[in-house]
Order: sequence, then C-alpha cells, then structure tokens
Amino acid sequence: MTGADRLSEADRRRPLRRLYAWTMRNAQGRHAWLSLGGVAFAESSFFPIPPDVMLIPMALADRKRALLMAAWCTLMSVIGGAFGYAIGAFLYDSVGHWLISLYGYQDKLEMFREVYAHWGIWIVLIAGVTPIPYKLITIASGFALYNFGLFMLFSAVARGARFFVVAGLLYAFGEPIRAFIERWLEWITIGLFVLLVLGIAVVRYAF
Repeated sequence: MTGADRLSEADRRRPLRRLYAWTMRNAQGRHAWLSLGGVAFAESSFFPIPPDVMLIPMALADRKRALLMAAWCTLMSVIGGAFGYAIGAFLYDSVGHWLISLYGYQDKLEMFREVYAHWGIWIVLIAGVTPIPYKLITIASGFALYNFGLFMLFSAVARGARFFVVAGLLYAFGEPIRAFIERWLEWITIGLFVLLVLGIAVVRYAF
C-alpha cells in the first residue's frame, strides 16, 4: 500500500497530501478520462493549469494505458489549440484580448505578429513542449493568421512529444517515479509552480 492509499495522521493534516491521495483514488474513476480531456482542451485555449497534473497520477494508477492517455491528451490539446486559434483569429477584440490581458501580454501581440512571419514553426514547437503557457501561443497564432494547417501539424508534433515522453517514462519506470513523487511531493509541486511562472516570464520579457 502506497502513500496515496494510506495517509498517516501527519499527512492528513497536509492539504497537498490529501489532494494527491484523492487524485490517485479517483484516477481510474468513470469521469477521469473526461476530466483529463477537458483539462487538456482548456489548457490550450484559456485554462492556466497544465494537463500533466491529471496525466501523471492517472498514468501512475494505470500504467498499462499510459500511452493511450498520452494520445487522448494530445488529441484534446490539439483540438483545444484550434479553439484558441479561433479566439485569436475571430474573437480577439473581445474574448482574446481579455485572456491575453490576464497574463499581461496585451501590448506584445503586434510584436508576435512580426515574429511569426519568420519563426512561426519554432514558436509553436518550443511552446508545445515547454512550460510556456500554450494558450498564449494558440491565441497569438490566430491573431497573426499563421497558416492553420501548419499550426495544427506542429501542435500535434509538439504536444504529442511532450505527453508521450511523460507517459512513456511513467510506463517504463512507474513505481520508482511514484515513490519519488510521494516522498518529495511538496518540493515537486513548488518546482512545477516555479516552471510555470518562468514560462510566463519568458514570454513576457523575451519578446
């Protein structure tokens, strides 16, 4: 029995440990796959939390289907990216501008339009596999009217690479990784939060 299945009295007083235990218990529930797909879709267009927070515990709880989860995550992320593209292309003056403003990038979209003319493929590929918020790239791609077919292709490559690497590692080394996560859960959570903040900062100050 792992730490996700049995909590000590000390762990019961730690909200993050309780949340992890709850996630692991429900990772194979009837709504788990729907939730994973929903988060993957939303993260590519408007939601701030990456789907890894669900993909990792679900893959740990059911390693045999880890690669299938990665495929599902990739599909929904790419579809969500298309939705983000549509927001940038057709709804930027309303929804798109509001979403971009939440991250403080409202003054950088014109620069994005110019950068995309030369580096569009690399922007999509790099953002798809790094902590850079992907929703910013999908909306900016639509705003810049980047070739939609190429955008979808590069999104599938980048997002697939990211999710399949994560799922593949969990499939191959699931138990050691699970033990490591359960031992260092708080520090890992802090590290992921720092990476997310760094990703936002890179977009904000590098362009």
